[in-house]
Amino acid sequence: MSELYGRKVLIFVGNDYEDMELQYPKYRLIEAGAQVVIAGLEAGAVYRGKHGYPEKSQRRVDELSAADFDGVVIPGGWMPDRLRREESVKKLVRQIDAAGRLVASICHGPWIDISACIVKGVRYTSTPAIRDDLTNAGALWEDRPVVVDRNHVSSRRPDDLPDFCREAIKILAAQST
Repeated sequence: MSELYGRKVLIFVGNDYEDMELQYPKYRLIEAGAQVVIAGLEAGAVYRGKHGYPEKSQRRVDELSAADFDGVVIPGGWMPDRLRREESVKKLVRQIDAAGRLVASICHGPWIDISACIVKGVRYTSTPAIRDDLTNAGALWEDRPVVVDRNHVSSRRPDDLPDFCREAIKILAAQST
């Protein structure tokens, strides 16, 4: 049986997402046996990554329930800056975090975590461009390929994806259903 059989993971999508930071975790999670749901502000919309890769959303964020997910993956790019303005996105992330479920953010992805008010006192990494945003929101920033703090996994850039996915999968596999 696959290590993530029965796990359901949400991945956010929107225009200008960082292509590798969505695609790599998506396929790695599927390979590990998880069911992956891609959600954007519109269901059935095709969103383009920063490098042009298309990704179709399966669901609308505002129709989702945190109780249906074992975790969320938040890719970087410019997408998080747009999505963090949506209350439905922030509410979903807050609820997933409050349940102790995986919150995995890479590059600019922690912008959503900041706006959801879940970073205070949590160790994080990110692209150096948002280091000040994280520290000003109360996070403890570290410059490492991956940082794990309880149910939070964060990484800096696409080169860190192997470490990021390995640690996210560990947390998902260890969670009780």
